[in-house]
Amino acid sequence: MHFSNSYASLDELFYERTKPVPVPNPRLFLWNSSLAKELMIPGELEDDPTALAQIFSGNRMLPGSDPIATAYAGHQFGSFVPRLGDGRAHLLGEMVDRSGHRVDIQLKGSGRTSFSRGGDGRCALGPAIREFIMSEAMFALEVPTTRSLAVVTTGESVIRENKLSGAVLTRVASSFVRIGTFQYFAAQKNHQALKTLFNYTLHRHYPGLQQKKGADQYIALFKQFMEKQIQLVVEWMRVGFIHGVMNTDNIALSGETIDYGPCAMMGVYDPATVYSSIDISGRYAFGNQPTITQWNLTRFAECLLPLIDDDPKKASDQLTPVLAEFSEHFEKAYMLMMATKLGLHPFKPEDKNLVISLLKHLEEKKLDYTVTFDLLTQSLTSELAGSRIDHELGEWSKIWKKRVREQRETLQDIQTSMRRHNPVVIPRNHHIEEVLRTCMESGKALEAEAFLRVLRCPYQKLAQTSKYQDPPDDGDKDYRTFCGT
Repeated sequence: MHFSNSYASLDELFYERTKPVPVPNPRLFLWNSSLAKELMIPGELEDDPTALAQIFSGNRMLPGSDPIATAYAGHQFGSFVPRLGDGRAHLLGEMVDRSGHRVDIQLKGSGRTSFSRGGDGRCALGPAIREFIMSEAMFALEVPTTRSLAVVTTGESVIRENKLSGAVLTRVASSFVRIGTFQYFAAQKNHQALKTLFNYTLHRHYPGLQQKKGADQYIALFKQFMEKQIQLVVEWMRVGFIHGVMNTDNIALSGETIDYGPCAMMGVYDPATVYSSIDISGRYAFGNQPTITQWNLTRFAECLLPLIDDDPKKASDQLTPVLAEFSEHFEKAYMLMMATKLGLHPFKPEDKNLVISLLKHLEEKKLDYTVTFDLLTQSLTSELAGSRIDHELGEWSKIWKKRVREQRETLQDIQTSMRRHNPVVIPRNHHIEEVLRTCMESGKALEAEAFLRVLRCPYQKLAQTSKYQDPPDDGDKDYRTFCGT
């Protein structure tokens, strides 16, 4: 393994050079062997859990590693904080994977930095396992996401409400540049740093736009980033994912899901669903995610204004029409996604009413989102599933079946297409909590590994899938998630 670090080649305004704080007794708890193969981590190293624990706890630095904590700002629940940064994370460097894709390798929970703001810089084992499970589940569900390579226990305790086992999580991302990174320099009115960051982002994530010049380049990147965000949130809503903390410092310019703190999966369909204990107002509820995405994009647009034109009005006049297209673009992408879940090819304008009426039925009857779409998929070839859908959805079911049968494809082909978009299993909240409890009590990862084997095949029914399919008895009525910091 050999690292490079292009971000560390930027001016030190962008980061603090700082090394992970050593831990006394690192032990490898979870290891992502499939991701390790993609990263071309040598087999002899994979066979040495002691060495892996030393490396991915931060105790041992590899050649080329230049650890840094990156600087960024952010709107947290709508309130701007001008200086946040990596308070408990160290970016070790970059690797190139088997596909030639450059990725960042970051330790989370690896000790204090100048951005810690009074925090201990550490991570508890539970949140580390949670992010490992959730990010791998999202990857298998084909949602753009950061990934988890390792969880290493530290041999130390961290103090939250109680004394908890400490851990370090290794995250892999296309990069950790965020909207908040741009906001950090925009707030300082450091236009040169903004331009440097923009050029870095352009080269790293949008190389096809490098031939454009002047304002056209900034506007083109904004357009592409907006489309990435639209597709990302549409994918979240396809599988019922609630991010829970869509602050601008958690919105990556790569278009990947980042930060699995108080996230959760929706069971019973309700756009107002909120599980995060800190989201008291419901700002980041399931159904608010599109609106918040547009709000966050507006904050990014504000950062680009001084780069587009010295005259703020002239700059705004160029970006505002692009941002104004968000709602139309989002609705189109969302409806096309729902059409794939319902097996409608091609999507017709009148199908919008079919989608809206289905969601109304789900909400009024308090039906489980994943179970309903799984049954709809099965119902095309299963009488039992068909009768259950008829019972739950009544007249809507008849209209949908008639619409589906009008298509040229066979029911089997339509079902195959629907299954690619409708999972049979998701990381349900009560199962995650049970897995975390068992792992922390036993000190072993067996339950997490068994859960992951199923979650990595979300569109197939394995022998153990049924163990994790059941909705919670209480419908997640009092379920709460926490950020883990």
